[in-house]
Amino acid sequence: MAPLELTLGDLTEQPVDAIVNAANSSLLGGGGVDGAIHRKGGPEILAECRALRAGHYGKGLRTGQAVATTAGRLPARWVVHTVGPVWSAAEDRSSLLVDCHRNSLAVAASLGARTIAFPAISTGVYQWPLEDAARIAVSTVRDADTSAFEFVRFVLFDQRAYDAFAAVL
Repeated sequence: MAPLELTLGDLTEQPVDAIVNAANSSLLGGGGVDGAIHRKGGPEILAECRALRAGHYGKGLRTGQAVATTAGRLPARWVVHTVGPVWSAAEDRSSLLVDCHRNSLAVAASLGARTIAFPAISTGVYQWPLEDAARIAVSTVRDADTSAFEFVRFVLFDQRAYDAFAAVL
């Protein structure tokens, strides 16, 4: 099992092989992590996302799936895009959040990535409770086959998120 790391900072500045984008289903950029990756990564990422949409993902990426593109101008080599679930008090969607992490790891490993960095998927506009998202993310990565990786890093944007992940780790 690869060591799990936590860091407080900007996902777009991570010198890793792959960063995970908390994307929307359109793959065409948005707000939060997704918007930051597209802005800082440049037009190459959007061009590859458009090509994915023109091909197999014409209707968009389904929640829990993951696909990869170049990282453009980012220090990473690849961006693994995954669509997190919107939190619901009426329906348990935790298996979809698990899928985001598992599928992102699998895509990154298939590319030959040795290092990967995740944000706190679904905790922004998708309103997943931070402590629960941290529990799901950490336990999923711990249970996954991470033998292809030197480390798996969670990059948390603020102290509250960092503390939630640290409490689980």
